[in-house]
Amino acid sequence: TPDYETKDTDILAAFRVTPQPGVPAEEAGAAVAAESSTGTWTTVWTDGLTSLDRYKGRCYHIEAVVGEENQYICYVAYPLDLFEEGSVTNMFTSIVGNVFGFKALRALRLEDLRIPPAYSKTFQGPPHGIQVERDKLNK
Repeated sequence: TPDYETKDTDILAAFRVTPQPGVPAEEAGAAVAAESSTGTWTTVWTDGLTSLDRYKGRCYHIEAVVGEENQYICYVAYPLDLFEEGSVTNMFTSIVGNVFGFKALRALRLEDLRIPPAYSKTFQGPPHGIQVERDKLNK
């Protein structure tokens, strides 16, 4: 979605992508965005029950890696509604969990991740408080 304008609340990821021969960079970027958000390789009966448009990741920019043949940085924006509040595990499972085995790609690496304050604020911190954690570390 090259015309997509990122929001202050989007989680932004930059992936280094090496597509398989014959796969255009745009297709590879779109595949990463879909596979790491709402896309799947099989038909799911619940697909017709809700609009997935508000949950999908969007590849909003692609640039060639200077000095590297057939490598691109694909920038993907994810809406906060896609993720469980206060869960690093859920966020990383969604963004990097299944996408690395995607057959359209020869190689994939997460280069950068920007987490907006709107999501950071959903984290409660240590269950027993920060001072307990500091005491454990003698800090």
